[in-house]
Amino acid sequence: MIHELRIYHCAPGRLPDLLQRFRQHTLGFFAKHGIRHEGFWTTLIGPSNAALYYTLAWESLAEREAKWNTFQADPDWIETRRQTETAGPIVERIENIILQPVAL
Repeated sequence: MIHELRIYHCAPGRLPDLLQRFRQHTLGFFAKHGIRHEGFWTTLIGPSNAALYYTLAWESLAEREAKWNTFQADPDWIETRRQTETAGPIVERIENIILQPVAL
């Protein structure tokens, strides 16, 4: 099992829009494409309060590539994203980090 940490750095004032899009749309698309999310966080104390952090669980890099690519190419997702960004982009920058477990 590998985990992916994704960090979405939002445009000023757009974090509520991103959270709403996840609640109303993105989580449904994740379920449709078999993408397993583990948790979502925002910053309570730290350098930025305009970011969303979340983790995804994957059996392998091959599973990640197949499911993520299918999700990104979904015409319904593309249209939903377009509709939710009519006031401009929600996310300015995305970081994603693939994590692997270590034995300690």
